[in-house]
Amino acid sequence: MSDSFMVAARIPMSREGFEAWLGTPVPGLGRIANPADMFDGWLWNGRRADTEWNSVDAETTPREYFAERVDDACSAKSSDGVLLYRDGALEAYLFHLGYDEWSVHTALLVFAAAGEFKSEPGDDTVLFWAETGANLWPADADGWLAVLSVGRSEARFVDARDLTDVVAGLRPVESRFFEMVERLAEEEESWDWDSGEKFRTDTPRDPAFTDPSVLERRAD
Repeated sequence: MSDSFMVAARIPMSREGFEAWLGTPVPGLGRIANPADMFDGWLWNGRRADTEWNSVDAETTPREYFAERVDDACSAKSSDGVLLYRDGALEAYLFHLGYDEWSVHTALLVFAAAGEFKSEPGDDTVLFWAETGANLWPADADGWLAVLSVGRSEARFVDARDLTDVVAGLRPVESRFFEMVERLAEEEESWDWDSGEKFRTDTPRDPAFTDPSVLERRAD
């Protein structure tokens, strides 16, 4: 199994909805109808998720969660990712080194909470998977770990879904993620490691990778 665990989503919403989602505290785990069933039907079918949710940080806001991730990424901690508002939708592509239950499951919960702010009536899809190169799997691959279906009133894990359009819709944000990875690699390669100073970068803060609203420190 890969050490690279990914969460990605594209959820259509207005810009106003995106801003409201960022500043709204995430409701409790009840927002997801069946959290213990998250692996049903996929690669880890038969594995229960009864305890994985114990560390979830409910009542945080998406802004707080993502701002912390960006701060960690600027310090070369393994929490790289992209969060954007683009072409009428929230787009996210998040990397986790290892199965960090707190971060992965908090991410799933904040995306479940985005349903309240959706602009389209149909359900949207959040993907969770592991892949050494951090790439998206092909839509019909058997390596997906979990698929979260996000509706306006609740979200639930589903044991089957045609992912063709979902994966196609995520390709642009996947490309943006790898643009960031390439820039970070170039910076690390040129860093004077003999200086004894800790590596620091502002690349994850670039508006090409993180929507500026995420980094606004304000009371919501």
